[in-house]
Amino acid sequence: MGKLAPNKPVLIMLFGYPGSGKTHFASELSNAMSAAHIQGDRLRHELFEKPRYDKQEDQVVYNLMEYMAEEFLNAGVSVIFDTNATRLVQRRALRDIARKAKGISLIVWLQTDQESSMARIAARDRRRSDDKFARPYTKEQFKLVVGSMQRPQNEDYVVISGKHPFKMQSNAIVKKLYDLGVISTDTAANNVAKPGLVNLVPTAGRVDLKRRNVVIR
Repeated sequence: MGKLAPNKPVLIMLFGYPGSGKTHFASELSNAMSAAHIQGDRLRHELFEKPRYDKQEDQVVYNLMEYMAEEFLNAGVSVIFDTNATRLVQRRALRDIARKAKGISLIVWLQTDQESSMARIAARDRRRSDDKFARPYTKEQFKLVVGSMQRPQNEDYVVISGKHPFKMQSNAIVKKLYDLGVISTDTAANNVAKPGLVNLVPTAGRVDLKRRNVVIR
């Protein structure tokens, strides 16, 4: 199974509650797809020794991410834009950048319930790679973000569960990229995770053939 290599640059935007698994998904997707992973939280920590997470700092980080995305897309490189694309105006500007680079954009909506997302935030461990640069949230800050989110409407997006393993999530991404015409039939077929076979016959002990669980009439 080779890496997904779209025939034109693709800009992947992420949408979901804080704690829905966006950065973990982005990391896994960057391993499975020929794309640049622009991680907002990591950039923030590289730019600011002690991040404040205020509006001015947010704007500096976002402007740099947008600039990097434009450069990669213009060079024909797909981009995973790893920050929460919560606002319609933000997504519209990114779509324009992708369009000018003769590419396409796609929103990946990671869905989780709020309780699970908050539990994940509380359980974050800075020793783990996915949590090392993660933004901290109080319950009040979490509610403010959730309240300001504008759901995708009349936009190209795919919905995946933030609770599913990446193999299941990636199937939806592969199918969507195929539907958008940026990967071939062979590439799609080679990158769809197939369920493993289940051995229905015990591997140890004797099998009593007189006992049947299924009766065929």
